[in-house]
Amino acid sequence: MKRLDWNVLDETARRDALARPAQLRADELRRGVERIVAAVRERGDAALRELSATYDRCTLDAIAVDEAEFAAAEAFLDPDLKAAIREAAARIELFHRAAAPQPVAVDTAPGVRVERVLRPISRVGLYVPAGSAPLPSTALMLGVPAHIAGCREVVLCSPARADGRCDEAVLYAARLTGVHQVFKLGGAQAIAAMAYGTASVPKCDKLFGPGNAWVTEAKLQVSSDPDGAAIDMPAGPSEVLVIADAEANPVFVAADLLSQAEHGPDSQVILLSPSAELLDQAAAEVERQCAALPRGAIARQALAQSRLIAVDSLAQAVEVSNRYAPEHLILQVAAPRALLDGIDSAGSIFLGQWTPESVGDYCSGSNHVLPTYGYARSYSGVSVASYQKQISVQEVSEEGLRNIGPCTAMLAAAEQLEAHRRAVTLRLATLEALS
Repeated sequence: MKRLDWNVLDETARRDALARPAQLRADELRRGVERIVAAVRERGDAALRELSATYDRCTLDAIAVDEAEFAAAEAFLDPDLKAAIREAAARIELFHRAAAPQPVAVDTAPGVRVERVLRPISRVGLYVPAGSAPLPSTALMLGVPAHIAGCREVVLCSPARADGRCDEAVLYAARLTGVHQVFKLGGAQAIAAMAYGTASVPKCDKLFGPGNAWVTEAKLQVSSDPDGAAIDMPAGPSEVLVIADAEANPVFVAADLLSQAEHGPDSQVILLSPSAELLDQAAAEVERQCAALPRGAIARQALAQSRLIAVDSLAQAVEVSNRYAPEHLILQVAAPRALLDGIDSAGSIFLGQWTPESVGDYCSGSNHVLPTYGYARSYSGVSVASYQKQISVQEVSEEGLRNIGPCTAMLAAAEQLEAHRRAVTLRLATLEALS
């Protein structure tokens, strides 16, 4: 990891210090995704089978997962793993139900009732990666809030292995959360299939889930097409920023950095600390722990574009963190809640030395599908609200129109919208005649 001192860097160097790994939206990637999307739109299931053979190296007899495959997956899994999946799902549901939006009804004037009603998005598509490792936890994070929201149809795509089957734990988690259909599809072709529909895959209104650069590019392309589908958020490679003070345990700090570095070679981890000794200790501990990791080679690629940054105070660390807007922010400091109010932009925050980012990834109850690549400045993580539409309703009585009609007419006249004004004044005149 590159070692830097924030206070000796000029503005250009500071921007470079917080730069993410080059996001692969190069022309070659963009054109490649365009070709995949076009092929799926034009040739549907036939293109999906061809693309699966090319990219996932599997032959698909059937694109949809059938009941026998769900049953085989459940029978295959270790009972302890199934129990852990159920336990995690229960905690995710507990938190997401409590945090779900609620209907609202307010009388804004006598005789004027304004409401907010909630309606689920009818059909949603979930994407669960399974490239270097399957992610059943993502199936939980996407499936649980979709179920709570009451979406009429929930479909899920996840890449098949070479044997033409999806990961057993992903299938178990999908069935547990009430997903209606699972398709053995990955990559940009899965996003295209859910966005536009094929003979096998239903067209979805909104797409959810993380993925590699091809998946991210496909989501951006279909979301910009009126005939495509909305998406949960733009997302890039996984990332974590750790703020640590002199009292932080360097073993824990290093473990947290590596827990994100092992996601992929384009992941990024950053450590901010006012303690030079802590930075030294953490750097040495990262090297020691990385050497023992099964995915150490992947982690080392991510570490090559990661940073150890010296700051002059925890307050400055918060300023730098807000500028970076990390997907995950870990506060390994003696008094983490003292910093919390100063955090403006982060996907999810982890307070104190006993709160590793891993618990949020799996089973604390929060959601791990979060904005990355700086999008935490303007986006939030997936929640029940992500699967709902919030619709306003208003009802005005005769008394209510007398109360707010003049205000409406005045504002309409100021905007030179005469038909708007008359829609009110004609009614007011009728009420006056009846009185």
